[in-house]
Amino acid sequence: MLLAFGFSQISNAQIAFGLKGGVNYNNNGDATFSSTGNNVIDGAESKSGYHAGIWFRGKLPIIGFYVRPEIVFTQIKSEYLFNDALTDYNFKKIDVPVLLGKKILGFGNIFIGPSFQYILENEFSFSDLITDDFDKFSVGVQMGVGVEFGKVGVDVRWERGLSNTEANFVDSNLNIDNRTNQIIFGISLEL
Repeated sequence: MLLAFGFSQISNAQIAFGLKGGVNYNNNGDATFSSTGNNVIDGAESKSGYHAGIWFRGKLPIIGFYVRPEIVFTQIKSEYLFNDALTDYNFKKIDVPVLLGKKILGFGNIFIGPSFQYILENEFSFSDLITDDFDKFSVGVQMGVGVEFGKVGVDVRWERGLSNTEANFVDSNLNIDNRTNQIIFGISLEL
């Protein structure tokens, strides 16, 4: 009986999917030399990046709630000032946020959930430093609000990395805290 009830709930679930994209404004953490433990660069200046991916949304049996997993390619850039020289820190990653949301007034929504990240590429363009080792997998949290107009949605969210992750560079003892701390502006299209 329980199995029949569960199957009926799944078969009655409304599932939607689509494409999404947008811009990110990221602010990475401090850069330190591991040999001294001192911060050589306090924080990064935000620079814009972008994201593109796919999303799915399924209504839950709980009134008005939904789950929205996404698979998103993200490129992030931050800028550091070190010894009067500007340098960019870029990384590319795959994000998989799994958001729990609630519809409000029929066109708005709020959501929150974990975001799992896998860093594909890590680049610091200062003195030709090469990434030696970096934590490729991390976990963060996303929360935000959005509105939908028919099949088009617009949202703004905040993402913060929770894992203690950093990038290490060859022959320099330089470490960069690469936990994301970003504002994400997105637009989505239901297919």
